[in-house]
Amino acid sequence: MKASRVVLLAILVLGSFLWVTSKAEWSLRSVAAPFLRRAAVWSQPSQVKGAGLDADELNNIGIYKRARGSTVYITSTTVERDIFLREYTSRDLGSGVIINPEGFILTNYHVISGGRQIQVTLGDLRQYNAKAVDVDRSDDLALIKIDPRKTLPFLPLGDSDKLQVGQKVLAIGNPFGLEGTLTTGVVSSIGRSIQSEQGPRLEGMIQTDAAINGGNSGGPLLDSSGNVIGINTAILGQSNMGIGFALPINRAKALLEDYKSGRVTERPSLGITSTYIAGDFAEALNLPASGGLLIQAVEPNSSADAAGLRGAQEAIIVGNSRIGIGGDFITTADGQKVEREDALVRIFARKRVGDTLDLTIFRNGRSYHVPVKLLRAPF
Repeated sequence: MKASRVVLLAILVLGSFLWVTSKAEWSLRSVAAPFLRRAAVWSQPSQVKGAGLDADELNNIGIYKRARGSTVYITSTTVERDIFLREYTSRDLGSGVIINPEGFILTNYHVISGGRQIQVTLGDLRQYNAKAVDVDRSDDLALIKIDPRKTLPFLPLGDSDKLQVGQKVLAIGNPFGLEGTLTTGVVSSIGRSIQSEQGPRLEGMIQTDAAINGGNSGGPLLDSSGNVIGINTAILGQSNMGIGFALPINRAKALLEDYKSGRVTERPSLGITSTYIAGDFAEALNLPASGGLLIQAVEPNSSADAAGLRGAQEAIIVGNSRIGIGGDFITTADGQKVEREDALVRIFARKRVGDTLDLTIFRNGRSYHVPVKLLRAPF
């Protein structure tokens, strides 16, 4: 019985072997193939639905969405004559910022100066003719007005006196005619003085590394809350080098106050060039260490000249800089300590022609009170 079982099992094994070898394509290699297969040389790249945005990016996007519709494109058309007295038209391009829903717009004076026709293009591409209602040539500012068919989005005005070097700023404008361009950066410095191409020297400017180019002029410089803290005005050279300048918005507020009250806008001028000195350097020059503005030069027939203020008597070399010494040292203005380069410029934003500026100066080892009657700024 046991032997018959063995024989039966042998027959089944032999039958199975014959069936496999005759019916299937079998080989030792096919059995070992799964173990000999090489690793794949291509794998499908991973895909994501979208990159996440950090808090700073979301802040930039939010400000742009709110400010884009309040930033306008300005074209100023001028008719001129060539040497053969033939008329031709030229166009200046710039930007502007809507400051109230009735269509009042702040921009640079040089954007609209001399223009027979001023055209404003809104963010929705509607176009309007504009008229200049007030200008301040000494600050390169202009207030223009359009008559919109609906109320307009506008931007709030911030406080440029509270700016800090290093804080984030955003510039919106139309550089080279590229409408609605956003650039970001920081406040690089405050209280800068520059000579504009249009003539007047611009004092107390905000310096920024946010890219500013031709066509940005007149557009808003914004803080991280979306408030206008400056009007983009100038660059160094012919194109952006990471050094741009904006007029502090508090200076523009003075123009707006004059317009609202019906006063003629006239900016006063002190008529000095100065440099801020404090600490050990001031003590080395026998000046108060608390700091102040050391007058370098006084313009003839200016407010400072009429008040008897004195400029430098001689010059010394400090590092790579030449500095005048022996002039009056301004320590306070209208009772406020002079603690930064643009101290007088900020006070001047609230002054009018005919007002008095009360200065405390240090001269020959003594302090003096000097009232200065402010005269009109020359153009």
